Amino acid sequence: MPPCPILAAASAEPVFVVFILFALLALAATLALPVLADLAPAARVHLTFAIGMAPLILAAFNYFVPVLTRSGSASAPAQALPWLALAAGLLAFAQFVAPDLPLAFPASAWSALIAASGSAAWMLSRGRRTVGRPHACLNWYAAAAFCLALAAAAALAMPLWPDQYAALRRLHLHLNTLGFIGLAAIGTLQVLMPTVAGADTGVTDRLRRDLAPMAAAVLLVATGAAWQAWLAWIGLVLMLIPVVRLGTAWWRLYRSAVFSWHGAAPPLGASLAGFAILLAAGAFQAAGGSSAQNTAFAFILLFLMPLVTGAAAALLPVLLRPGVQTDWHASFRTRTGRYSGMRALLFLLGGLAALLGHEEGAILTLLALVMFVAQTQRALTIRGN
Repeated sequence: MPPCPILAAASAEPVFVVFILFALLALAATLALPVLADLAPAARVHLTFAIGMAPLILAAFNYFVPVLTRSGSASAPAQALPWLALAAGLLAFAQFVAPDLPLAFPASAWSALIAASGSAAWMLSRGRRTVGRPHACLNWYAAAAFCLALAAAAALAMPLWPDQYAALRRLHLHLNTLGFIGLAAIGTLQVLMPTVAGADTGVTDRLRRDLAPMAAAVLLVATGAAWQAWLAWIGLVLMLIPVVRLGTAWWRLYRSAVFSWHGAAPPLGASLAGFAILLAAGAFQAAGGSSAQNTAFAFILLFLMPLVTGAAAALLPVLLRPGVQTDWHASFRTRTGRYSGMRALLFLLGGLAALLGHEEGAILTLLALVMFVAQTQRALTIRGN
């Protein structure tokens, strides 16, 4: 099987590893904060989304886009964008901790807008200069960055239209979760799973066919959640098309790998299952059956936890030792993939508990995260070639 483009980078990207660690720390802190401090739920959510995920995803773009476009490494301005996103996240979190902090809110929103717009412009420029057609995943990444820019613009508009504050906040939330994180994650999952579980010849066609309905669904859900609920219902139904299509392909190709106790596939499969559960929860919430706070926290547990740990297990060996794959890489993946099926199950159970309003279910998620960190630490002690 030829290597999947998403793992074919020619050189390591140490900054990407740093942001993976930041994301894991942010996820762990989000779970631990209820015990350590009395912070508003919005502060905890921004700890994961703004400090952990946004910089990580922009760093991932810098690492993968040169591969997708068959071009050189990211330019210096592009490499600065994840750090700008991290600064935006820290300022946003500081605003929730100390609301009277001057200029923290506009500085955070403007920094996020510049980082997102710069990343989208850089990706589109690379795509135009590609010899031949760039990989279809590039457009998913550009659309994701565009959603982050729109989310930042919505945040900037909040103080300008106070009567629309609640609506703009909902718009901001959905553009960040389903738009920025969702599009980037679903695009990456489609090319990452074949690398860890076997070939999928339909990936390219599916990516090209499904971006339009997925992006349209994100905009419909976000604007519907903000102003017109019936638009959100249309968006949810539309979003099911690419999700069901991907789930059907994975069921046909990777069923045995996903439903196993070991390997990299179970957490990746769990993240897609978690995303589908969240879509159902969104419909339930729109009908008045659950709170947005529960759904936002469950998004972290059901989707982000298995996604980040599964992707990290697959990518870290390549990032730490690029080049020819050796026994060291195989041993690393074996150790980080041990009992991954149990971890995936714990992530899903913890997320389902959060959806039902039982945040103590996060203990299951924290246990799974501790297992992954311990396994990764042990894998890092492997010696040899």
